Amino acid sequence: MTTALLAALAGLGTGLSLIVAIGAQNAFVLRQGIRREHVAAVVAICALSDAVLIAVGVGGVGSVIRAWPSAVTVTGWIGGAFLVAYGLLAARRALRPERLEAGGGAGGSLRAAVLTCLAMTWLNPHVYLDTVLLLGSVSGGYGGARWPFGAGAALGSVMWFSGLGFGARLLERPFSRPGSWRVLDIAIACTMITLGLLMAVRA
Repeated sequence: MTTALLAALAGLGTGLSLIVAIGAQNAFVLRQGIRREHVAAVVAICALSDAVLIAVGVGGVGSVIRAWPSAVTVTGWIGGAFLVAYGLLAARRALRPERLEAGGGAGGSLRAAVLTCLAMTWLNPHVYLDTVLLLGSVSGGYGGARWPFGAGAALGSVMWFSGLGFGARLLERPFSRPGSWRVLDIAIACTMITLGLLMAVRA
C-alpha cells in the first residue's frame, strides 16, 4: 500500500473510534432518522461540520485554539446549557404520550432541525477537542500524508452519520408504539442533561 492510502485508512479508523460513541449529536441524528424528519439535511450538516473542523485541525489551527482556552470554556457553558434545555424538552415529550408517535403531528420544521443540529455540533467543545486538536495532532505524525489522514477521518464521519441517520428507519416498526418513544426520549433526556451538566462543569 502507498503511504497516502495507509494514512487515509489510519484516519478512517481514528475518526470512527472518536465519533462512534453515545453522545448528544448521535442521539439527535438517531431520533431524526427514526422519525424520517430532514435526515439528509441533518446528516449533511454533521458530516460537513466534521470535515471543516478536521481540515482546520490538519491545517495546524489547533495551536490557535490552545492559545485561547477561554473560548473553549465559554463554548462549554453555552453548549452545556443548550443540552440541558434540550434534555428537558425530551423529558417533557416522554411525559406527553399523545405526542410520541413516529408519524404523529406535523413534525418539526427544517429550520428547527438545522438550528438544533448546528448547535449540537458547534456548541460542543468536545467536537473541537476531538477533531481540531486530537485528529490535528495525530495527523502531524504523518508528515506529507496528513491530508489523506484527514480525508480518511472525514470519510469516517460521512459513513457514520449516513448509516446512523438513514439506517435508523429500520427501527421504525419497534418505534410504532408510543411506549418505545417514551423510552427513547427518557434515554435522550438523561443523556443530554448528564452531558450538558458535565460539559458546563468541565468548561
